[in-house]
Amino acid sequence: MNVRLEEIRKEIYGLSDEKYREFQIRLLPGTENFVGVRLPKLREMAKRIVKCEGEEYVSFALCRNTEEELFEEIMLQGMIIGYMKSDISDIFSYAERFIPKIDNWSVCDSFCGGLKLTAQYPLQTWEWLQKYLHSDEEFAIRFGVVMLLNYYICDNYINDLFLIFDEIHHEGYYVKMAVAWAISLCYGKHPKETMEYLKNNRLDDFTYHKALQKITELRSVGKEEKEMMKRMKR
Repeated sequence: MNVRLEEIRKEIYGLSDEKYREFQIRLLPGTENFVGVRLPKLREMAKRIVKCEGEEYVSFALCRNTEEELFEEIMLQGMIIGYMKSDISDIFSYAERFIPKIDNWSVCDSFCGGLKLTAQYPLQTWEWLQKYLHSDEEFAIRFGVVMLLNYYICDNYINDLFLIFDEIHHEGYYVKMAVAWAISLCYGKHPKETMEYLKNNRLDDFTYHKALQKITELRSVGKEEKEMMKRMKR
C-alpha cells in the first residue's frame, strides 16, 4: 500500500493548479500544505478509489502522521469515507479516526457534507455526534455543529438544536462561527421557533451577533426582518 500512496500523491501533484493553490492559501491562512487541486478533481479520484480499494486505502492512510500529509490527501480520505457503502458502525469507526486530522474549516465542512449516510441513520448518528458536541477540541465541536446544520434542521430536532447551542461555550472562532451559521439556517427554515430562541438564549455576545448578521444575509429575509435583527443587538 505504500506504493499506492505514493502513486496517489503523484497523481495529486499532476492535478495541481498554482492559481487555485494561491487562492486556497488566502482562504485558509495558516494552512500551507496545499498542492492546489480543485475539489471536483479530488471527488473524481475518491469515487474511483472507493470502487476498488476504498477500505484498504483509508485503513492505511488514517495511520499516517498528519504532518507528513498534503491537504489534498487528508481531504481525499474524508471524501472516500463519505462515499463508502459500509455498515454505519464501520463508517463511525473510520470517521472517529479521521476527525482528529481536521484542523481547518474546509476539511471539516467538506467531510460533513459527504457523510450523507446520516440521512438513513439519523438517530444513530445523532447519538454518536454528542461526544463531539461536548468535546474540548475546536474542530471536533465544529464537526458536530456542521453535521447538525447539514442534517438536523427539521421539525423533529429543531428545539433540541437550540438546547445544544446553549450548551456550547468553547472560545474557538470556528466553533462560534459554526453555531452562528447553524442558527441562521434554522431561522431560514423555522423562523418562528428560531426567533423565540433568539429572544431567550445563553449565547455569548459574539456568537449571538454573528447569528443576527448571518440571518440578515439570507436571501429569504426581507427588509423589515433585517431591520428587526439590527434592533435586537445587545
